[in-house]
Amino acid sequence: MKIAIQGLGRMGMQIARKLSESGDHTVIAHNRSHEPIELAAQHGAIKAYEKSDVLREFGDDRVVIWIMLPADVVDAQVDEWLSLLPPESILIDGGNSDFRSTKILNEKVSAAGMYLLDAGVSGGVWGYKNGFPIMCGGDNPDAFAVLEPALTTLVQPGGMYYRFGPSGSGHFVKMVHNAIEYGMMESLGEGFRMLHDGPYQELDLAKAADLWQHHSVITSWLTELSRDALVENPTLEGVSGYVAESGEARWTLEAAKDMGIDLPAIQAAFDVRLKSQKGDVNFATKVVAAQRNKFGGHNINGAGAQAGAREQVSR
Repeated sequence: MKIAIQGLGRMGMQIARKLSESGDHTVIAHNRSHEPIELAAQHGAIKAYEKSDVLREFGDDRVVIWIMLPADVVDAQVDEWLSLLPPESILIDGGNSDFRSTKILNEKVSAAGMYLLDAGVSGGVWGYKNGFPIMCGGDNPDAFAVLEPALTTLVQPGGMYYRFGPSGSGHFVKMVHNAIEYGMMESLGEGFRMLHDGPYQELDLAKAADLWQHHSVITSWLTELSRDALVENPTLEGVSGYVAESGEARWTLEAAKDMGIDLPAIQAAFDVRLKSQKGDVNFATKVVAAQRNKFGGHNINGAGAQAGAREQVSR
């Protein structure tokens, strides 16, 4: 299929590359700055420096544009596209957007005679190699069917995609996924802090993590990433312990409050991140920062980590 990718950050570039290199798709690469477009072209994508370039490359084909941008700029970009695109065009918001905003945006796109799909993409910087887990939503099953050939490529070899329901449902599932992630990361961080600060000096934390990866109850990818970080840097020297929050847990907690659902573990993990940004750091927050660096390539230190959380979509 022919598809444009707008936003060539960590995740967008992987998506453009995986689709281009498959040989099954024609990828049109579009980005605000031009250097990522040049890199995408090296992987086989077609360069499109302006939105008009994107439209020209589609010609008479149905326009399908996958947007991989931070949530706070998606609406403005969609507004620009709506003024340019022909009816029946399909827009995909592949970033970490608030499902409530997605539902509102969907009404605007539908009123313009076009279709909006939401696709929450996980897998971090490893998605290109391992395959992406993609959580989808959208009102129109036929529009989703148009996108499925691309999804089938993106989930190879070990990922999975699924359309959960109407508009916003994919982003809702991804939002909750990331909130769960906060709690799991914090729990591991606190456990490693207990080992590090406990009564037995010079415990081999990496070895403990490695042992736990051998079919213990807490075997997980996050434990594996913690182990890898501790092998490389046993004391996490140089890691500030500042942990960014990029919105999903905050939105989950807001939605839970509206529904009268108590989420104490996620709330606690979220609060720890906020405190870390004010200087309340310890070995646990260092572990969490190191985990984020391992799965998402996020900046491991200071206020730059917060900016990194917003840099053209992660996880």
